[in-house]
Amino acid sequence: MKLLRVGTAGAERPALLDEDGTTLRDLSGLVADIDGALLADDAALEQIRTAAVAGDLPVIAGGERVGAPLTGIGKIVCIGLNYHDHARETNAQAPSEPIIFFKAPDTVVGPDDTVLIPRKSVKTDWEVELAVVIGRTARYVESAEAALAHVGAYAISNDVSEREFQIERGGQWDKGKNCETFNPLGPWLVTPDEVPDPQALAMRLSVNGETKQDGTTADMIFPVAEIVRYVSQFMTLYPGDVINTGTPAGVALGQPEPKPYLRSGDVVELAIEGLGTQRQQFKDA
Repeated sequence: MKLLRVGTAGAERPALLDEDGTTLRDLSGLVADIDGALLADDAALEQIRTAAVAGDLPVIAGGERVGAPLTGIGKIVCIGLNYHDHARETNAQAPSEPIIFFKAPDTVVGPDDTVLIPRKSVKTDWEVELAVVIGRTARYVESAEAALAHVGAYAISNDVSEREFQIERGGQWDKGKNCETFNPLGPWLVTPDEVPDPQALAMRLSVNGETKQDGTTADMIFPVAEIVRYVSQFMTLYPGDVINTGTPAGVALGQPEPKPYLRSGDVVELAIEGLGTQRQQFKDA
């Protein structure tokens, strides 16, 4: 299934993308919202599937804003330098263990919402990423093979980053990652039955129509299953937690000087196979 939330910011309602790929169905008569509790509720998910097959869900007229597809996010765990080609382009050694940092849930916005370039920023960058949404509590998961059973959905994430804040201002990466609007998510949550192999997804990103990233999740240093297993050794992952799993080569940071960091008016478009597309215009905060 493809689950999403539509409506004005702060007043979104739950919806389903029909199998035709274009029709939106209203879920507000079945569920209160799309959150971790829903992803952990097999009975509720089956009720949605049954209603969809029966054609019992009302159609939503087109033209409404698509919001972030998940509410009530507990934490966003991010994995740095997780693609071989991205490590090479930034002249970094591939890590021996996953690099973990965090984004605050309030960085999340809709897939097509405006993204704000922070005040005094000169190095705002893009990063197309596969987002993993936890659907079952993961605590000390014993094996990578068992880890995927804890995944409730997949989505597209743009891990927007301010590289000067992240790298040149001392301390940890977090202050270059948590600026307002720095985590567009969606458009959909796609359940694992529609993503049989998360390590075989094409992903791409363009800026003002020019392709910048053209990669595949097959290039991950640590695959999704290992990331979930590994992270669960250090913290408990709850339904509705999100993991951003890293980005392939092609970010501004990895380009020759002068690096093409984002400026007000730039348009970023990104897609991951089977997970939809995003489009953001960037403007000064």
